[in-house]
Amino acid sequence: MKILVVDDHALVREGLRQVLKGLDEAVLVLEAGTCQEAFWLADRHSDLDMLLLDHQLPDMRGIDALDSLGEKHPELPVVMLSGSIDPQLELRALAAGAAGYVNKGGGSVDMLRVLRAVLAGDGPVRSDGTAADLATGPAGAAPGEPLPLTRRQQQVLALLLDGCSNKDISRELAISEETTRDHVSAILRCFGVQSRTQAVLVATRLGYRGGAASS
Repeated sequence: MKILVVDDHALVREGLRQVLKGLDEAVLVLEAGTCQEAFWLADRHSDLDMLLLDHQLPDMRGIDALDSLGEKHPELPVVMLSGSIDPQLELRALAAGAAGYVNKGGGSVDMLRVLRAVLAGDGPVRSDGTAADLATGPAGAAPGEPLPLTRRQQQVLALLLDGCSNKDISRELAISEETTRDHVSAILRCFGVQSRTQAVLVATRLGYRGGAASS
């Protein structure tokens, strides 16, 4: 298991390294003190199992980094860390694409409960270990049931599921990046979510798979 911890305090990173042994004694923990360092490491370690991201970082707020991470690494679950007991911040982070939320003021047992749920694919997960009550698509949609997407939107979604960026999608489908952004926005509205990462999670639950664009 390989996990990237992003926090600007070395003591916090050291403490998290010890806590993460509760998931796997042989866990490999990478560390970053800024978002830019985190982006660099995430680009070079495609086998990351999870990323723990502090909300307050010197170069960027963690919640603002979620979009960049979601676009480049939609398959990578990101857990937001915060010392703030703020339910609104928690919901904003989860709606923005975080797979889980951890209050650093809580105990290691609570943190491990959230992390295990995220690793099991149960995200987005609140700090108390329960599933977040976020929109999961149109009312009445069942797993595998076709959603009201155009053929082109289905092609874009398939490439999103493959981890493609907007530039990659535009090149693959021979359309402008502006058109790609419009299609991605339409997909987000269809699923009732606010980020690419949440769209990927919802699409996966509903039975969509990557690779459809080339079929």
